[in-house]
Amino acid sequence: MHFPKNLIAEELRTFEKKFEEAVKSQTSLLDRIMKYIIKRKGKQLRPMFVFLSAKLHGPVNESTYRAAALVELLHTATLVHDDVVDESLERRGFFSINALWKNKIAVLVGDYLLSKGLLLATEAGDFKHLHILSDAVKQMSEGELLQIEKARKLNLKEDIYFEIIRSKTASLLSSACCVGAWSTSKDETIAEKMKLFGEKVGIAFQIKDDLFDYGNENIGKPTGNDIKEKKLTLPLIFTLNNVEASKKREIIYIIKNQNKNPKKIKIVLDAVTNAGGITYATKKMNEYRDEALSILYQFPESDIRKGLEELVRYTTDRKY
Repeated sequence: MHFPKNLIAEELRTFEKKFEEAVKSQTSLLDRIMKYIIKRKGKQLRPMFVFLSAKLHGPVNESTYRAAALVELLHTATLVHDDVVDESLERRGFFSINALWKNKIAVLVGDYLLSKGLLLATEAGDFKHLHILSDAVKQMSEGELLQIEKARKLNLKEDIYFEIIRSKTASLLSSACCVGAWSTSKDETIAEKMKLFGEKVGIAFQIKDDLFDYGNENIGKPTGNDIKEKKLTLPLIFTLNNVEASKKREIIYIIKNQNKNPKKIKIVLDAVTNAGGITYATKKMNEYRDEALSILYQFPESDIRKGLEELVRYTTDRKY
């Protein structure tokens, strides 16, 4: 991923300073939490997609920096709220906000980040940015609620799965590409094309996350975490829809009642492998990756396009 990062190294450095400034608060507790959030930031994939999508269509400007900050503010807000909903005590190897400061403060921190994003956009008159990102947040909420509703019965069909991840995961990456492209092109057709590109990448990204539960080069062995949390991922959905009824009943019983037993989890993991669930999910992931690249190839060849292509391939080839 060095090549795409090098293409926007200066922009990312400037962005980090601007983002730090954007989340500052006069309240000492909030400011302390904001510094903690900045310190433990992840791979910054979404800002990278914003800047590369912008540079594909013109020079980066102040509107692009605000777009990247808005994406990161909303993304961080949703992560803080997600950790409260999931009762998760860890995020990216660090304690979550709710683990350190409890749920009430975590919810208010998420609200603060959302309000900062709204102010950033409205004060600058970036109403198109706001429209694009607000739609993404709406979709993320709908996707999360749809997943909760459907997961109870453990009979998820593949089309519903894709509807969930399109809304829950892909919508934010999709909007990052869309808002980046809009900031430099001001062209609806280009922005919509980049939105679809980002959606395809986001779906491929989520399927890759699904596959990590079944082991990878880094982990060395399957984790089974999704099974423990009763999450229906694509390899598992394929398996449930393609094994005989007795095996399906056994898998569902284990997920519902024995999902903390390592030996029982291994039965499910082995069933998914034997049924071809991993092979199928890998094939679907690569199809979405290739669909994203076919959209990207509609734009003129350049280093920026090559950087975006490398970033797309990173989402499916990454080891963690």
